[in-house]
Amino acid sequence: MGKPATPRALPENEAKAVARMLRVSPQKLNLVAALIRGKKVDTALADLEFSRKRIARDVKKCLESAIANAENNHDLDVDDLVVSQAFVGKALVLKRFHARARGRGARILKPFANLTIVVREVRAEAA
Repeated sequence: MGKPATPRALPENEAKAVARMLRVSPQKLNLVAALIRGKKVDTALADLEFSRKRIARDVKKCLESAIANAENNHDLDVDDLVVSQAFVGKALVLKRFHARARGRGARILKPFANLTIVVREVRAEAA
């Protein structure tokens, strides 16, 4: 007698991946997430590959994980996938102090962020 399985939160044509504790501020990560939002996955992967932002490598890794989840766990067609959602959340913030003049200290915040990417299968309508 186990507890019943949790029902799936996403529709059948969606899959997601979450990257937690990325060492970047949520504001900077959201700039890269906005770059791929709403695009086809092959275009989004190409954009991330040639992005000059340091965190783009981790975003690309999370997107590839979402694509693999869609293909292997939910039997979705990779060619029809679109990034339907890419959102950023705050994680913890390390607080550090930097010595300043006259015995004072300045606070330095080292934030972490979470990234969630949801891909959706959009069938190409034969017209």
